[in-house]
Amino acid sequence: MNLDRGTKLGPYEILEPIGAGGMGAVYKARDTRLDRVVAIKISAAQFTERFEREARAIAALNHPHICTPMMSGRTTW
Repeated sequence: MNLDRGTKLGPYEILEPIGAGGMGAVYKARDTRLDRVVAIKISAAQFTERFEREARAIAALNHPHICTPMMSGRTTW
């Protein structure tokens, strides 16, 4: 999935791509509800289950240098 600047995914507005690879893409976005910058990771279809396991593992960690997942799952945005 390739998202252009200004694309809206629910309350998130895409600002720019950060990186992409075989598993998907990461975008810098703005949470319009809280007016803060966030990263949105969109996985390729074949990696959806792996991505969900990764999100659960990261959510179990608490460290100032590790990001906190705010939302995970499948959407139809």
